[in-house]
Amino acid sequence: MRITGGNAARRILKVPKGLTVRPTPDLVKQAVFNSLGNRVEEARVLELFAGTGALSLECLSRGAATALCVEKSSRHAGVLRQNLQAAGFSLEMLRVRVQDVFVAVAQLASGGKSFDLILADPPYGEKNIGCRSTSAAQQLLDDAALPRLLLPEGLFVLGHSKRDTLSLPENWREIKLLKHGDSVMAFLGKRRNGEGTK
Repeated sequence: MRITGGNAARRILKVPKGLTVRPTPDLVKQAVFNSLGNRVEEARVLELFAGTGALSLECLSRGAATALCVEKSSRHAGVLRQNLQAAGFSLEMLRVRVQDVFVAVAQLASGGKSFDLILADPPYGEKNIGCRSTSAAQQLLDDAALPRLLLPEGLFVLGHSKRDTLSLPENWREIKLLKHGDSVMAFLGKRRNGEGTK
């Protein structure tokens, strides 16, 4: 796995051994960041279920101002910090919170934090045709505190499995879907007052 663009392009990133981390594939990352374009420059980024930190490091490589990574596993957070060092970024540019994502979201929202770009590619859920998803992606969508963290013109990019059919709550509006193999990356914005559902 590597950084695909920007100042640190082609830097190799470490991935923890085992099946507990599913890094976002390089081709999917490239498609996401091609779609984001200049939005990444000077952005304040929040990455949830950060794992190796690959998405945040990609943002920093492409000109983001700062990134905050939330990762529950201290082992994975250790790999993330190694990747930060390998990519050549300062500790001031990327902070890591070793914490449950949903606890962190509530605390950040209570503290009045806000971000231009929120990225999350959580563990995939099960196939759920005929019933509502219980996946981590759906739980993020349903979290009432999460929209408070996104600036009015910000973007929330959420990864999920194609077989995991998500329900979009009224807080969110769909802007774009990118599909690659079993991966779907949904680009979402906050729904504006008076805007109807899609």
